[in-house]
Amino acid sequence: MRTDMTRTARRLRLRLLLVLALSAAGAAAGCGSTKAGGTGPEPEPAPRTGPRAQQVAEAWDGSRAAARWRAGFHPVAPLVDLPGTGLLRDDADRQAYEIGNFDLRGKLPAAPGGNGRVTWPGGASLTMPLMDAEQAYRTLDRADSPGPRLTVTGARRGEMTVATSRGPATVPAWLFTLEGYDSPLARAAVRPSRPPAPPIGPLGNDVPTDVLAPLGGLTGVAGNGRSVTVVAHHGSCDDGPVVDVLETKGSVVLSAAVTGVDDGPCTSELRGKSVTVKLAGPLGDRIVLDAFTGRPVPYTDGPGAADARS
Repeated sequence: MRTDMTRTARRLRLRLLLVLALSAAGAAAGCGSTKAGGTGPEPEPAPRTGPRAQQVAEAWDGSRAAARWRAGFHPVAPLVDLPGTGLLRDDADRQAYEIGNFDLRGKLPAAPGGNGRVTWPGGASLTMPLMDAEQAYRTLDRADSPGPRLTVTGARRGEMTVATSRGPATVPAWLFTLEGYDSPLARAAVRPSRPPAPPIGPLGNDVPTDVLAPLGGLTGVAGNGRSVTVVAHHGSCDDGPVVDVLETKGSVVLSAAVTGVDDGPCTSELRGKSVTVKLAGPLGDRIVLDAFTGRPVPYTDGPGAADARS
């Protein structure tokens, strides 16, 4: 009896943490399962994820929501290009960038943002509101803490290329001059499109996390499109997360769950792990969906919080 109560309490704690993380964030062509830290097949997929994944796929494939998603600007890579080859010069500058510790020692252009055009190869384009230089700078300068800082001395308008759900896009950008660097730091001057209302609702909070749990975000898509990397959550007393995949012509539905829940003493903490999921075919313009939420998996910088630069 004590073991059952302990297991139930632990699942409830982890479920609550996952619900909090979710609220803070906002037939199959191939099927498989991948554990955190690797890309090999998992012999035992998380239980009972198949029917829900199929429901999500059927709701999205061919829907108005899917058409709206494909018409929008949805990045699958950072909205920032670092100077030069993308490598900051030392650990201090890297730390300053990661925490968002910047100083402004210059005057930013005062021109209003207005509108700009996002373009894709082949001629497709999208007109979107532009951030002004100060708004773009604030997405970078998110902290005011002791320690190293990156110093911005000015900015000018330019362009950059961003990987999106529709392929590489050329987008308007603000090019910030950094003290000590010969080339600028580029920050996209447009925000991602607002996701459409999903055609299917999320699961309730009574679903055990060892059956199905919400994902933390999408962190990358392989250059050849044959794998995606996502953040999956778990607790401190389990074997980590596992992610199943259901592929259809129009979508890739990911089902995350926690495996190997332990009955021993456990701290109430939520951990994020990167999981790379191999696909049977290139992602293309298929939508990456979360089976738990019924929504597209948003891009995030990594196992921590959702992308603060978006």
